[in-house]
Amino acid sequence: MLAFSKFSGSGNDFIIIDNRTGAFERLGAAVPQLVRRLCRRRFSVGADGLILIQRDPEVDFAWRFFNADGSEVEMCGNGGRCAARFASLKGIARPKMAFRTLAGVMHAEVLGAAVKLEVGVPKDITEVFELEVGGKSLQACGINTGVPHVVVPVADIDGCDVVGLGRAIRHHGRFAPAGTNANFVRSAGERLEIRTYERGVEDETLACGTGSIAAALLFARESGVGSPVKVKTRGGETLRIHFVRDGGDFKDVFLEGGAAYVFEGVLQPEAYQEV
Repeated sequence: MLAFSKFSGSGNDFIIIDNRTGAFERLGAAVPQLVRRLCRRRFSVGADGLILIQRDPEVDFAWRFFNADGSEVEMCGNGGRCAARFASLKGIARPKMAFRTLAGVMHAEVLGAAVKLEVGVPKDITEVFELEVGGKSLQACGINTGVPHVVVPVADIDGCDVVGLGRAIRHHGRFAPAGTNANFVRSAGERLEIRTYERGVEDETLACGTGSIAAALLFARESGVGSPVKVKTRGGETLRIHFVRDGGDFKDVFLEGGAAYVFEGVLQPEAYQEV
C-alpha cells in the first residue's frame, strides 16, 4: 500500500506521491503502465496526470510528471503549482522553493491556498500562420512554455469544437512527431477566456497552466497589454500570468492561481491492477 494525495489546479487534477524512497517503482509494473491505471476515471483514483516527488541533491526536490496516458513530459503549470503546495504542506520544502523538472529548475512561492510559479523562459515563438484542419483555415500562433502550444483566437468560445479541432491540431503534420497542445482563446474585456485540448490527456481539460501562459504571452505580444494578464479557465478560475518583456521575447514569467488540497488516501492493489 502506498499513500497518495489528490490536488486540483483550476480543475486540472493530479495524483501526487512522495516517491523519495522509490516506493512507486516497487509496485510491480512499469511506471507508465501504473500511471495509466491509476489515472483511469471510474476504475481507479482518476486524474489528468500523476506527479512523483523525488530526491534532488541541489534543490528542494525533483519531480517526474506524467500525463494520464503514461507519457512523461517536461512541464505542467497547474501540476507545478500543486506539487509546490504539496511539498510545503508535507514539510519537504519551505514556502519559497526550487524544484527540478525536465524543463529546468523552477521556483515557486506558496501563498496560502495559492501558488506563484516561475515557468522558465518561453521559446519557439512564431508569427501568425495559417493552419488547415478539418476543412477550415485557422489563424494560429505557436510558443513553447515548457511544452509546445498552439493558440487559436475564436469569436465563439462556447461553441468552439475544442475536441474535434484540438485533436486535429494536436496530430497535424506541422507538429509531428511529438504533437502539440491546442488552445482556443477569446478576448473578453480585461481578460482572456480559454479552452484547451491537452496532448497526453487527449481531451479537453478544465484548465491548462502552460496553455494559459501561452495564450497570455501571445496576446500581450500582439496587443501590447502589460503584466499581469488574466486568463479565465473552463473550470471557472481566473489565473494571473506575470511577465517582463525582453524585446520581442519574455522573461521572469510566473503563473499564479489556486492549488486545492482535495484528499489523501492509500492505494490498494486493485487501484493499479489491470481490469
